[in-house]
Amino acid sequence: MPVSERLGSHLKRAEQALSAAKSAALKQAGLTVPQYAALLHLSTKPGISAAALARACAVTPPTMNTVLKNLQEHGLIERTPHEWHKNILETRLTEKGERVLAAADPHAVRVEQGLAAEFSPEERETLVALLGRCVEFLETVRSEER
Repeated sequence: MPVSERLGSHLKRAEQALSAAKSAALKQAGLTVPQYAALLHLSTKPGISAAALARACAVTPPTMNTVLKNLQEHGLIERTPHEWHKNILETRLTEKGERVLAAADPHAVRVEQGLAAEFSPEERETLVALLGRCVEFLETVRSEER
């Protein structure tokens, strides 16, 4: 099968282009895409564990630990032992983290809105549905390969 017909190549190129565009946009706020993703998820799920955050951000647990270490060193998050499970650290945004996220978010949103504007509402709905089918199939394949 020619490379031009392989959907994986097209999906990867789109993902890389989105990541590069967001990276450029977030650079102004001093964040990387994984750092921004972590802050964004923490803003909606304070206290989430590092493992759950890694899954939400689609990175490996070791990568998330590095991201969290950097965010903590910059005072953007705080990590405290869970009330009942002392070996689990709960992660929350600090006030500084909230301010940095508030400054960075419009840059990322601008990229997302620009991308969305390239499609009609019907095309966006179709694209979301098609990507959802891709994810469902690929998750099935992954679970069968285990």
